[in-house]
Order: sequence, then C-alpha cells, then structure tokens
Amino acid sequence: MFTLANPPDGFTDDPFPHYDRLLRDTPVLPQPDGSVLICKHADLNAIYRDTTLYISDKHAAFAPKFGKGTPLFEHHTTSLVFNDPPLHTRVRRIMTAALTPKALARMEPGLIDVVDHLLDQLPENADLIEDFASVIPIQIIGNLLDVPLDERGPLRDWSLAILGALEPTLSAEQLARGHAAVREFTIYLQDLIARRKAHPGDPETDVLTRLIHGDDTGQLSESELIHNCIFILNAGHETTTNLIGSGLALLHDFPEQKERLNADPTLIDKAVEEVLRFRSPNQFGNRETTAEVVIDGVEIPAGTNLHICIGAANRDPDVFDNPAKFDITRHPNRHLAFAGGPHVCVGLTLARMEGRIALQHFLRRFPDYQIQPGRKGGGRIRFHGYAQLPARLT
Repeated sequence: MFTLANPPDGFTDDPFPHYDRLLRDTPVLPQPDGSVLICKHADLNAIYRDTTLYISDKHAAFAPKFGKGTPLFEHHTTSLVFNDPPLHTRVRRIMTAALTPKALARMEPGLIDVVDHLLDQLPENADLIEDFASVIPIQIIGNLLDVPLDERGPLRDWSLAILGALEPTLSAEQLARGHAAVREFTIYLQDLIARRKAHPGDPETDVLTRLIHGDDTGQLSESELIHNCIFILNAGHETTTNLIGSGLALLHDFPEQKERLNADPTLIDKAVEEVLRFRSPNQFGNRETTAEVVIDGVEIPAGTNLHICIGAANRDPDVFDNPAKFDITRHPNRHLAFAGGPHVCVGLTLARMEGRIALQHFLRRFPDYQIQPGRKGGGRIRFHGYAQLPARLT
C-alpha cells in the first residue's frame, strides 16, 4: 500500500506516475496512522470550499509532531495558512489590502529591475536555482517587509528549515534545525518591528507597517505579528523559487514548447499556469474533519487529518485532457496550485507576476540556454522543485 510516511523509491523526485496510479485505483486512501490521502480534483475542490466539515487548525496534529509549546508548534499554529476565522479572516484582510492591483502595479518596475540585474550577473555556467530562481522571491518579499538589503542573508535558510519541518516524517536534525530557525527569525523580527514602530514606513507599500497598524478591527498581538511575518516569507519563497526553477527546467525538457513561447511571447501567462499545474510548487495541503464524512464511498471519522494531494488533482483526467502532456496553450486550466475557497493563496497574483517576469526576461536574454547534467531535486514531498539546476547560458 502507498504510504506518505514511507513512499516508494524515487517518489520524492518523480511522484507523478504514483499520482496517476492513485487517481486510477485508490483516489481516497487511508494511511496506517489514521490519516487519509485524497487525490481527486473534485474532492479537493469540495474540501477547500467547505469550512464547516474541514478545518485548517493544526493544534491537534502538530502537538505530537513538534511538541506543544515548541517554536515550530507556536509558529505553524499561529500563521495564516493553519488557522480558521476569526484570526484567518483578520490577518488575510490586512495582507490583501497590501496586495491590491494598484500596489502590485507599483511593485512591477522594481521586480523587473531585480530580474534584469540578476540576469546581468549570471555567469556562462550558472546554477539557475542558487543564482536566479531563489534570489528573486527573497528580494521581493524583503522589499514587501522593507528588510534592509544587508540583513537578508539568513532569510532563505530560515525559510527552508521552517518549511522542511512540514514534511510527513522528520529526522531529529530536521526538527532541531526548524526550531532553531523559528527562534532566530523571531529574535530578528522583534528587533525589526521595534525599529519600524519607531520609524514607520508607508503602509501603502510597506506590509510590515500595515501589519503593525492593523485595521479597524484592531491590531495583531506580538506573537501573531511575528509569526505571520515569518509566514509571508515562507509562503512566497520556496513556492516561487520552485515555480521559476521548474518552469526553466520544463521549457528546456520540452523544446517544442520553448520554441512556441519564444515565437509567441504572448503565451507567457498560459505557460506560467501550465507550469503551476504540471509541476505544482506545493504538492500537498492538509485539512481536518470536524464530523464523520464519506468521500468516494470511504467513511472518514471526525478528527481525521486529510492529506489533500494538489499534485495528483492537477493530473486528474476527469478535468484535464491528456494531463501528462506539458502544453503551454492549455485552456481552460483549472489547476489547484493555489488551493481554493477562503484559503486560496493570498499572494497568488504576486507569484504569477514573479513567474511571468522571471521566465519572460530570462528567455529574452538566453533563448538557447541548456540545462547541464547534475540537476538535483529539492528532496521534499510537500514542496516540489530543484535544489540545483546547472545550466550553460549562450
């Protein structure tokens, strides 16, 4: 039986054939620990939109995983993604107000400058993750929170360690690294917040100042403020890195699609959507049942942790024609890479903009780039991407 706690060999780097089998044979699959794996697009869609039967709160699930009261427990039970109303509603409203179309339009020139500056500096033999894809979201989120440039160095390692702790199984070293990252990030943010309170920024462009001020319903507590600043970095860093890195790898591996995009740059938006579907940066989400439910004939008790498999749902043949084909002209493309319902990704428009500009400007500069031997997967089950992507740029 397929289990997330002990997946088959090769699953981390190439889970997609396994998803195809799960969709065909066991789209609702109970796990040995009592949790249940859910794969079909229609089931995920229904779960995302029903906040009565399916909740995001993870106090019960994370207490045995991280230890109640530990840094990782405090972070992941306070951040936006693992919360329900009223905290989720309040924090999301503040964040959404900072990411309006007008605010994003103001950000676009700065994003283009970041991307073009990185492209100017790329060596002929580059690692497209280390030298390009991973740098863009760190700089953009650093700009959102107005983190001084010379203080951004630790942000990526903190993010990787904290998100790495969300994997289905953890080593003692991974757990210790995650706890340490939350502690260090918290200390840094306490100082940054104190400086920002003393010298507020423009709440129209500075998300940290906006979060500090709160809104007409009140202010966030210090803990809520800190952990949701950490969440903003984590939510936008690894997923966007994976979107850009996977996009460059896929366009190389499917040269006819790259040629099509080079010939018609207006396809860039559809190309980004197909990367999101075909190699979803976030492969899994979670919900917990509040009452007994029946999904595709399988009875699931109240209090059950559901592993909702975005990566499988985005290959569901009931929704996508020829789902194993990478097609940058696919339309419609009803993927679930950004989840759905009230918890749909608050930064989805920013992520799309980063992906569009990064891929578009890279291809304009290096239309004939070649991925070299030595690519290395990210080693994650929940988050799918590359740790290393060596390339020759001509």
